[in-house]
Amino acid sequence: MTELTVDSIFMMPQLGVLSTVHPKAATEVFRKDCLIRLGSCIGPVGLGKEGSECVRVKITRRSGEVIERKVAFGELERIELPEGEVAEAVITPERGFDMGEGKGKSVERKVTGGVVGVIVDARGRPLPIPPRSASGWPA
Repeated sequence: MTELTVDSIFMMPQLGVLSTVHPKAATEVFRKDCLIRLGSCIGPVGLGKEGSECVRVKITRRSGEVIERKVAFGELERIELPEGEVAEAVITPERGFDMGEGKGKSVERKVTGGVVGVIVDARGRPLPIPPRSASGWPA
């Protein structure tokens, strides 16, 4: 699990320099003006066969609404959750996949919505990177 953000104004390097002189000002600009919160990302660790079952996610919103998804290995799924809303999630990886408590073991976590919502990234971890050809482009 991780929170995904984007540096909206490409200011992180400059704010790093500013923080050596005015740490409070740099922190305030960073939090209020720099980051766009995309949302929580659920990324099980493990590798599998494309299309095989990978993870089940159950999100319970503050309103009581329950959102459930099954995500196959190799897929990315977006679950709508408004920016800043915190919800309870039960994440159940299939055998061979781990969310931090051991292979196949469910975890309960809080997820936070963002501009994108909640992302379930079932492409596997470590993330498979295609080999590069001699030209430097993927083969």
